[in-house]
Parts: sequence; structure tokens; C-alpha cells
Amino acid sequence: MNPHDSYEPISVFDIFKIGIGPSSSHTLGPWRAAQRFIQSLKEKNCLSDVEQVKILLYGSLAKTGHGHGTDVAVQLGLSGYDPVSIDVNSIAARINDIAAMKKIVLGGLHEVDFDPKEDIDFLITESLPYHPNALSFLVLLKNGDDISETYYSVGGGFVNKEGEEISSSMQTQLPFPIDTSENLLHWCRKTGMGISEVVMENENAWRPELETRKGLLNIWNVMKECMLRGCHTTGVLPGGLNVKRRAADLNKKLLNKKRFDNYDDWIKAIRAGGNSFKYTLDWVSCFALAINEENASFGRVVTAPTNGAAGVVPAVLQYFLVFVNAREEEEKIIQFLLTAAEMGSIFKKGSTISAAMGGCQAEIGVSSAMAAAALTECMGGSQRQAMMAAEIAMEHHLGLTCDPIAGLVQVPCIERNTMGAIKAITASQLALQSTPDFAKVSLDGVIKTMWDTAKDMNTKYKETAEGGLAVNVPLGLKEC
Repeated sequence: MNPHDSYEPISVFDIFKIGIGPSSSHTLGPWRAAQRFIQSLKEKNCLSDVEQVKILLYGSLAKTGHGHGTDVAVQLGLSGYDPVSIDVNSIAARINDIAAMKKIVLGGLHEVDFDPKEDIDFLITESLPYHPNALSFLVLLKNGDDISETYYSVGGGFVNKEGEEISSSMQTQLPFPIDTSENLLHWCRKTGMGISEVVMENENAWRPELETRKGLLNIWNVMKECMLRGCHTTGVLPGGLNVKRRAADLNKKLLNKKRFDNYDDWIKAIRAGGNSFKYTLDWVSCFALAINEENASFGRVVTAPTNGAAGVVPAVLQYFLVFVNAREEEEKIIQFLLTAAEMGSIFKKGSTISAAMGGCQAEIGVSSAMAAAALTECMGGSQRQAMMAAEIAMEHHLGLTCDPIAGLVQVPCIERNTMGAIKAITASQLALQSTPDFAKVSLDGVIKTMWDTAKDMNTKYKETAEGGLAVNVPLGLKEC
């Protein structure tokens, strides 16, 4: 089955999802799958009849699931907790309670015996053909019947249920259907609108514009809070690698040891430091580090388009608001996020945003392309210059492998967000100083190349922790 067989209208809120780290495909996706399974049991009126539940994790979910918290996510999802609203500080206690009591309360309503060590199987030698990120839920009912459902976490928190087809009659009909960058350019030329304006018109097919604007500002608010928190939190990241958090120390150094609990005061202090190249570069890195250190700590982040690449888009947007625009302007924030989301959507449709399918080019590469296009539009660039910026950013991420040490979204993932952010800014500057008429590579061309590269890439470089840095860095792990 080809992931690109059916048309899929994608909203900005599909690309930008509020969730919990460390991985959109290995944490948020399985969490959502567990929630959907519980809802399925409710619809069948058999939740209270469940006597036993088991979870089978396949492929990449099995190989790096421990490091990505897949087992934690499915337990929380089965228990009825939502990643948007759960108190992140309560997660460890809830998981410890399930392990100690050997009980789980399905949907928060029905208690059954459950031992995570016995009832969650990591099938590291088995994969399902549709997608490397597969998981199955099996339940035994009191009357002896059994129910099983299989889900695929296809990247960015998107989840497909096996055997479930989306009817075209059920899909939202958009005024400007877009599958490729050429489609997008066609609508921009025909209407005279910018990328963000075309996207907003499509969003209006789902909900009133005021609701979209409010939702986007909330997305930015979560990103801001994550940055602020990450820039003021010290310590060591969980998981056993003993990776020291760096954003807080860098933040402290750049602000002469001052600490800020208020976002506005923090930004005012950053602006007061000037805008030299070195100072700006340090802050872009700091913003990206902060978010992905929060992500690695089961913090609340926004997929952009994934958790592992969550730091790039907000770091570049923050760069624009602090060092370029000199004020936080709602219109520019909305414009930036709409443009970025459309780029992510086009990459998902034409290639993949799943590292288990395409390596890290599908995460950091796509996020860098998203940020580059968005920054270019906000800087006054044309539609073609914005697409050129996205192309440049991805062109220089092609072939980037996903090789997380110990399956944790830490090394090299956190630093890669800083590189993706800087590449996005460079790509934008190049596009703004260029004439797209003379470009040799189109955005659609680089997306096709990315997909071809993804298909050719060895599986050991696709989020399996079986190649690259994951096997060449001999770090001793400690239980954490």
C-alpha cells in the first residue's frame, strides 16, 4: 500500500498539534491510537466487558519504543488521558501506579488486570508492510470473544487505522485543493493572494476565520511557554544517557545571569542585548535547544511537523519577532504559521514526515523548509521566493539519517534543531536575494527527490537505532 494513494485534505491544525514529547510518531501517535481504540470499544458497547488487554508494538515502534516512551503513551491513552490537557508533572506517578498495582482503568471507567512488562510486547523482529510504526491492541471479553485493531503512526502524530478508508464524500471540499507546490502556485497566480491567504481560505472550509486565528495564536503561545520553560530549566535529560541540558546555561550567559519568569520581560531583555551576528546566532540556537530539551523531558510541545523537529519553526519565528520585526505582531505570527503549515502539508502529501519512513530529512529537513518559506513570506518575499526558500532548505538536508543514540530523541536530535533553524534562515536570505526564474531545482522536484531518497535509504538509518551514531558512540546507559 502506498501512503500517497488517497487524497487527504490537511489543515494547519493537523500539522501543528499540541502534545507531549519526545516523539510525535512514537509517543503522540501511539497515544492517539490508544484513545481511538478506547473510543472504538465504547462504540461497540463492550468497554465494561473487557477482561484482558495486550499491546503489540512492531518495527520502529518496537526497536526505539522504550527510548521514545511508546509504552508510556499507550498506557496513558488507554487510561483516558489526553496529551493536550494532561499535567506533564503527573505522568511518572501515573505510570508508576499502573506498574505497582498491575491494574489499568480503561478510559478512566473500567479496571482490568494489566502488567506493562507482560502485556506490552516489543516485537523488534517483526514489521507490518504498510508502515514501520505499527501497533495492535488485543482485548479478550468476558464472554470469550476477542477484538483486535491495528493502527499505524505515520508521522507528525497522524494515525491511520488498518482497513479504514476515508470516503471522498466525507472529506472537506476545499476551495483551493493543493497536493503540490505547483498547485499552490497556480492558486496564488489565479487569485493574486499570498500563500498564507490561500491557506486561510482553505481553513475557512473547516471553521470560522476567527476560530482559526485564535487557534494559531494558542499554538504560538504553547511554543512560547515551551521556549521560556526550556530556557530556565537546568539538569540532566531522562533516559540514561546523562545528557546535560544546555539552553538554560546559554540563556543565563547571554543575559548576564538574569532570570525571567515572565515571557515579555524575557524578550525585552533579549532585545536589549543588540543584534550582532554572533548574539543572534546564539539566541536562535538557544531557542531551538530549549524546545527540544523540553521535548526530550516529556514536556508539552507542538509538532512542527513532528516532535523531534519541534524546535525549528518556533526558533525561526522567534528570531523574526525579536531581531527582525522588533515586536510581536499577531498578523505576522498567523501569516508565518499558515505558510509553514502548508509547506509541511505538501511534503507530507508528496513524500513523508516520518523518520521511520525517510530518516531525519523527513523531520528536520521538512521543518527547515517550512520555516524558510514562512520567514521569506513574512520578510516580504514573493510566493515563488518562499517556495524557493523551502526548496533550498530541503536540498541541503537530503539524505539526512535518523540514528538516535539508545533510541532517545536527544543525540543528535536536539542539536539538529539548531542546525535546521540556521539553515532555514540562510535559505530564506538566499531566496530573497535571488530570482526564482533562474532556479535549477523546483520545490516539487526536491520533494520527489526526497521521497526517492527515503525509499532507497537503508532501514538502519530510519529511526531504528541500528546504524550511524546509534552504534558508533559507545555510551554507557544507566537506568533513569
